[in-house]
This record gives sequence, C-alpha cells and structure tokens, in this order.
Amino acid sequence: MSNVLKVGFKPTALMGDVFGGLTAGIIALPLALAFGVASGAGAAAGLYGAIILGFFAAILGGTPTQVSGPTGPMTVVTATAIAAFAGDFQSVCMVVVLAGIIQIIFGVCRLGGFVRFIPYPVISGFMTGIGVIIILLQIEPILGSAGIGSPLMAIVHMPEAIANVSLPSLSLAVATMVIVFKIPPRITRVVPSPLIALVGMTAIAGIFNLPVHTIGEIPSGLPEFHFPSINLAQWSSIAGTAFALALLGTIDSLLTSIVADSVTKDHHDSNRELIGQGIGNALCGFMGGLPGAGATMRTVVNIKAGGRTRLSGVIHSLVLLLILVGAGPLASHIPLAVLSGILVKVGVDILDYRLLRLVRKIPREDLMVMVTVFGVTVFVDLIVAVALGVTLAAIMTTWRIASHTSISILDAGAGKENSVSEREIQEDSNFRIRVVTINGPFFFGTTSQMTDKVERLLGTRIVVVDCMSVPFIDISAVFALSEMVEKLRDVDIRVVIALQDGMCKRMRELGLIQVVGEENVFKSQGSALQMAQMLLDEEDDDS
Repeated sequence: MSNVLKVGFKPTALMGDVFGGLTAGIIALPLALAFGVASGAGAAAGLYGAIILGFFAAILGGTPTQVSGPTGPMTVVTATAIAAFAGDFQSVCMVVVLAGIIQIIFGVCRLGGFVRFIPYPVISGFMTGIGVIIILLQIEPILGSAGIGSPLMAIVHMPEAIANVSLPSLSLAVATMVIVFKIPPRITRVVPSPLIALVGMTAIAGIFNLPVHTIGEIPSGLPEFHFPSINLAQWSSIAGTAFALALLGTIDSLLTSIVADSVTKDHHDSNRELIGQGIGNALCGFMGGLPGAGATMRTVVNIKAGGRTRLSGVIHSLVLLLILVGAGPLASHIPLAVLSGILVKVGVDILDYRLLRLVRKIPREDLMVMVTVFGVTVFVDLIVAVALGVTLAAIMTTWRIASHTSISILDAGAGKENSVSEREIQEDSNFRIRVVTINGPFFFGTTSQMTDKVERLLGTRIVVVDCMSVPFIDISAVFALSEMVEKLRDVDIRVVIALQDGMCKRMRELGLIQVVGEENVFKSQGSALQMAQMLLDEEDDDS
C-alpha cells in the first residue's frame, strides 16, 4: 500500500505542473457544469465530482499525468440512474459509492489488464452511441425547452420543441457551437474555446437581459459528507447499475491512460489507476458529486501545457475548488443553451471516427457487433448494450475459431490432407483401422463435428484419434471425446489416441486418460498408428 500512497512529486517539473493543472482546471470548469446539468444532479454536483475525483485520482492513481473528472459516458449512465431512481437521490449516491468500491476491487484483484480483451467493436459502438445520446439530449435545451432524459423521447418531442422554439436560446447555442467548433487551434492553445464560449455568451445574455433558462443558484460552500441510505427493495437495480458504471469508468480511465502513455512515452499502472479512480468515485458518492473517469481531452491538454507529475492533477482540482468557493453566484447566470452548445461539441468528439471511416471495409461480423451495440446503447439501455455486445462478440469469435478447426475421417479414395502413412494403414487394413484427425482448437464450438462423425466409424475395429495438431482442449471437448470412446467401446471398437506430451498430464487430471486407458495413449501419431496395426494383427492371429 505504500506504493499506492506515494505521490511522487518532481520539483524540476513544478512550473510545467502549475501551467498544466491551471489549464486543465479552466477547461474542466464549463464541462463540469455542463455534465452536472445534463445528468440531472445539478451543476454543483458536476463541480463536486471534478474536484473530489480529480484530487484523489491524481494522488492515488497509476497515471501521473492523468486528469480525472466527469466525462460524457459516465454522465449518461448517471443520468440513467437518476431517471431510474426518480426522487430517490440516496439510491443514486449508493450506486456511485458501490461503483467506486467495485473499481477498487478490480484494482486489488489486478483485473486492469483484462480491459484490453473487450473487443474494439463493442467499445466503438458504445462510445459512438454515447456521443449520439449526448447530442440528442441537447436538442430541447438548445431550442429553449426543458431537458429530456431519454434520447428516444427527445426525438419524439422534437417537433413540439421546434414549434415552441426560443430564438434567444437558439441564438446563444448556435453562437456557442460556432465558437467551440471554429476557433483556430492557435487561440485555443492559449484560451480554451469552451471557456471563451461560456464567458462570452453568458456576458451577452446578461447585457441584453435575454429571456433564457439559466443554471440557477449554485452552493458556494464545500459539499457535506453523508452516508447514503440503502434501499434494499431496489438493491438488484442499484448493484446492476453500479457494476455498469464501474465497468464503464474502468474502460474510460484505462483508455485515457493508454493515450497519456502514447504522448509521454511512459507506462501507467492500470491496477493502481483503478484503485485511485475507485476511491475518488466512492468519495463522490458520499459527497453528492458526479462520478467520472480519466478525461482524455483534459489529460492531453495537461501534458501539452507541461504537466508531468501528480501535482498537475491536484492543481486542477484546487483551481475548481477556488472557483466553487468564490464564483458560485456568477456561475448561476450561465444559460443552459450555452452549456448545451458546449456538450454538442463533446458528443461530436466522442464519436469513433476511426472505425466509422472503415465501416465499409471491416469484417461483416465486427460491423454487426458495432451496429448492434450502438443501437441498443441509444434506444434501449446502456447496461444491456455492453452485456449484449460482449456476448455477441464472444459468439462471433467462437464461430471464427470453430471455422478454422477441422475433424476429418479418411474415406476410401479420399484423404489428400492425410499423411501417406495414414492412408496406407487404413487401406491395407481394408478400413478396419480408421484415423480421426483433429486440426485446430478442440472446444465446445467444435465438438458437434465429432458427434456428427461417430456413426461413420461403425464397422471399424480400431479408431486412432490424432490430436497432435490441437493447441488446446476444453472440458466440453473432453466430455465429447469420452462419450465417443464409450459409445465405440460398447460396439467392440477400440480407441487409440495420440496426444502432445504437454497435454497428457492435463487430460489425466480431467479424466480422459482413464476413460481411454493408459495403454491406448501415445505421444506421437506414428506410435499410435503402429499400436493400431499391432492390435489388428493380434486380432487376425486370434481368429
């Protein structure tokens, strides 16, 4: 644990950390406010989350340059929880606390490395779906109507919102989007475009006294620590949502860590990062803050501005804390349409253009997974989308692996793929010796091939099962092979098997060797064929 608590400041990088943290904090302000409002928890919750998570993830996490806070994907899941537990914010806070604890468990159990096994089409479909959700949810506030928590309902109510459009709100939102999309990079490197839009459009709304909806009063004090009550009647929903939030936060943070590594040429500690993120998110739940993850844009800006150690993330949080304490009354006048305009840019940036550009070239199976996850994310449920995506990708992978496995039995006049010795022995024995050759992984996805071929072995005296080209065998295949041996034995057909040396011990532990018999197991194809010939000769002599 001493390594986890080691902060690791470098005095030589102090100036860069100060500039990096200050810049990241300025960029985080409008986003934290916007995410807080979009989630339904309020602008203050967004600031609380950015301050608390940003501080503790910086100190305890495994990526020194990473800046953490509320992100688009985490906000969408939190908004889903707030809608599901309407009027019960205690349960929402419990979801956030439990999600943080799950992340800590992930880190302690060293599961950080397993995130890389989630197929990219699943991540792509999910992230693109999140981007579309964020954009759809901004339509009503941009048009001057009250925000709607469901993307499907946002589409349904769009005609009504257009019919009752507020020109002041629409004008502010359009001007905001022009700023965040069109200001040249040479300017945004000095002053972030979201901050320019936030200050400029808020000033215009105040000067001209425009009739638009604003954030409203923001508490200027520090958040209070409280332990959320547990609603046992809702426990299954709380636990399910918390797990989805923890999994998404894990993916979001570790992907950002990989981006940070690519820029700094450093290497992060994924398990330590999960512990830091988990502690920060759990504390967000205890203090009513919005949960979050490693924020890619803020992390890259921090690094580009000179941030190199954990101090930059701490300074980012302290900047937001000073703003919370001193500028709350000013922030209350920010128009919601301006925040929506900023969030449209966030949604557009989240879309996975990397895969979208290749949509006509990627394998059909990957495209199906991506499109399915995207559709379910936007129109059904985020939790279901992740589970369905991983399941569908696993099925596709199983099918691909199974298609590369062949189980063949040499028939008279066939068998070009079989060795000369196999053909000669079978033909010389008048096919009383048959060779079953398994090429490729032998697992639950390929056992049906074996089952389908058992009847073709009837009438044979000895069957040689050649497993020398099998890289692995799972328990389903072990049982299928055992059943085949027992069926053939019932009709007086003897089975001889050739196994790789390293696989014999494992097959003995799983009981296959005992079913076949030690005397019928050989460590090469040639030895198994010789034994089959010898056994057939003995039968002929006896007869």
